[in-house]
Amino acid sequence: MAKHNKPRKGSLAFRPRKRASTDMPRVTAWPMSDKPKLLGFAGYKAGMTHVTYIDQSKSHLKGKKVFSPVTIIEVPDMIVYGIRLMSNGQTVRDVLTDDKNILAEAGFKKRAQNPIKPEYPELFDEVYVLAYTQPAKTSIGKKRVEKMMIKVGGEPKEALEYAKGLLNKPIKATDVFSQGQYVDVVSITKGKGWQGVIKRFGIRKQRPKATNKVRHIGNLGPFKPGYVTYEIPQAGQMGYHKRTEYNKLIIKIGDNPGDINPASGFSRYGVVKNSYILLKGSVPGVKKRMVRLRFAIRKPGAVQPVQVSYVSKQPQN
Repeated sequence: MAKHNKPRKGSLAFRPRKRASTDMPRVTAWPMSDKPKLLGFAGYKAGMTHVTYIDQSKSHLKGKKVFSPVTIIEVPDMIVYGIRLMSNGQTVRDVLTDDKNILAEAGFKKRAQNPIKPEYPELFDEVYVLAYTQPAKTSIGKKRVEKMMIKVGGEPKEALEYAKGLLNKPIKATDVFSQGQYVDVVSITKGKGWQGVIKRFGIRKQRPKATNKVRHIGNLGPFKPGYVTYEIPQAGQMGYHKRTEYNKLIIKIGDNPGDINPASGFSRYGVVKNSYILLKGSVPGVKKRMVRLRFAIRKPGAVQPVQVSYVSKQPQN
């Protein structure tokens, strides 16, 4: 009998496919930078629309108008409330601000009553800023701030001086990114709950005469080894996973939300009230979900300016 070969069903790339512990994803890797600057930012997914722009890539469409779907990320200002100094991957010291209002808003109510004078150690090799978002300024209905750490590029001493200048100050997305740059997107995907093997892995349904069942796999593997190996498709959690997508082009970044807001607002989001970023293509996650951005860790090449000629204001689903 002929032997039939075919690719396996279901990718093994994202194992274990477990549910994320929180809506806010962690960024565990940062790009290298010679200059002292912030390497990331955070915003909220508002929806999608489409734009036309002049293609400046090396493709056969260079110099022509190109239609592209884009994702709108609302990026309200972030507030820096502290500095984290690290050495060999371990935290050496957290230096928080002495501003009582910022400490209280960040959730340090006891610390706000008795601020401590900042002291900086001498030995450290990495500098991060401790910042929080301001979701109350958006339309998502969330009031509690979300705190995170963002790495500062450059040499440690220079990075520390740069971070000191950011303390107690609001940071705009335009201070970090610019139009035409490439960024990586880290987000939590849309959750779909507990699903069976057919939907979760896309395997073939069985004929009814096999075992009087249809939506199941044929067997759980060979007799030896005497256990079910990890690559066997089984039912489990689908969606609500942390995912990173590389090299998303910033089509446009602006401060006037009237340039993109539909008359009725975005479906299941509302209107954009703050600065925004238009990213080429789609972004993981549902609307109102936090999206973390960082400079591209896998640089795609030279950055070309993007000339946007039209942004659609038609309501998108």
